[in-house]
Amino acid sequence: MTRILPAALLLTTLALTACNTASARIEPAAAVQPTPEVPAADNSKPSFLGFDRNDYPGDSDLVALHEHFAFTGFWLNNPPGEQANSWAGHRPQLVAAGFGFLVLWNGRLDAEIKHSKLSPDALGRQDAQNAIASARREGFPDNTILFLDQEEGGRLLPEQSAYFFAFTEAIAASPFRAGSYLSGQPSDDGPGAHGKRITITTAQDVRETVAAKHLHPVALWVSQDACPPAPGCTVDPSAVAHLHPKDSGTLDAQVWQYAQSPQRPDLTHSCTATYAKDGNCYAGASPDIFLDLNLAASPDPSHGR
Repeated sequence: MTRILPAALLLTTLALTACNTASARIEPAAAVQPTPEVPAADNSKPSFLGFDRNDYPGDSDLVALHEHFAFTGFWLNNPPGEQANSWAGHRPQLVAAGFGFLVLWNGRLDAEIKHSKLSPDALGRQDAQNAIASARREGFPDNTILFLDQEEGGRLLPEQSAYFFAFTEAIAASPFRAGSYLSGQPSDDGPGAHGKRITITTAQDVRETVAAKHLHPVALWVSQDACPPAPGCTVDPSAVAHLHPKDSGTLDAQVWQYAQSPQRPDLTHSCTATYAKDGNCYAGASPDIFLDLNLAASPDPSHGR
C-alpha cells in the first residue's frame, strides 16, 4: 500500500505487490457504468493502499506494515478454510497503529447454501444478524460497511442470489451499511443474441440486480488480479500511483484487490516476475507475511475507525 505521512498512506508514495488466480484468461468485458443507487468512488484524488490476509499478522508487525499500508482487512468470522478467527479482539491495536479497515464476513459457498436446513433467504438473514453482532463486539461504529465475502465468481445462481441479497438487505436495515467482496474478473455467461459467447462479472450481476429490484446500495470491493489491468505484486509508485478502483474495469468499485497470494498463474503470466519464487506476494512486508493487495479512494474504506 502506499505510504502516507504518519496515518494515511497515499498511493502516490507507495508501491504495490501482488497478483494470483488459477483460471483461464477471459478477455475483459467492457466496463459497465455505475447505477444511480451505487455512487462511484472519488477517482479525482490519489488512492490509498491496503492489504488483507486470512491470518492476523501479529502486533509486532503493525508498525512496519503501516509504513506501506493505510488500511487492512478485518474478519468478523472464520476466514475461508480456517477453523478459527485470529483477527478477533485486535481492532484496538489496529486503530492505535493508524489503520483503516475493510470489515469482512465470510459468506456461504453454494454447496453450503444448498445443504443448509434453512432457506437461502433465512440463512442470509441469520448470517447478517451474526455479522452485526460480531461487528458490535469488535467495537465498529454505526455506518461501518460490512463486506460479504462472495468467494465464487460469475453470475450468481438463484440460491446464491437469494442468500446474498437477504444478507445485504438485512445489513442495510441495520445501523451498518452493506458491501461485498466479489469477482471483477469476466466469466463465461453463455451465448449472446447472435450466438457469440458473452461474459459477466459478479460485480456486474450484483449491480444489475440491485437496480432491477430497487434494493439498497451494495459497496463493491472487486477482485481483479489479471495482468493487465492489474500491475502485479508491486508497491512501486511508478506502477500504482496513477491507479484507481475504476481501473479494475468496474467503474463504481470502492476497492480494487489487484494482487493475491498465492498468484493465479493463468491470469498473472505477464506479471509473474513481480511475485516471489513461492508464488506469493510480500509487498515489502516481513518475508513470512504474504499478502493480498488492494487500493481504494479512502484510507478507511469500511469507515470502521
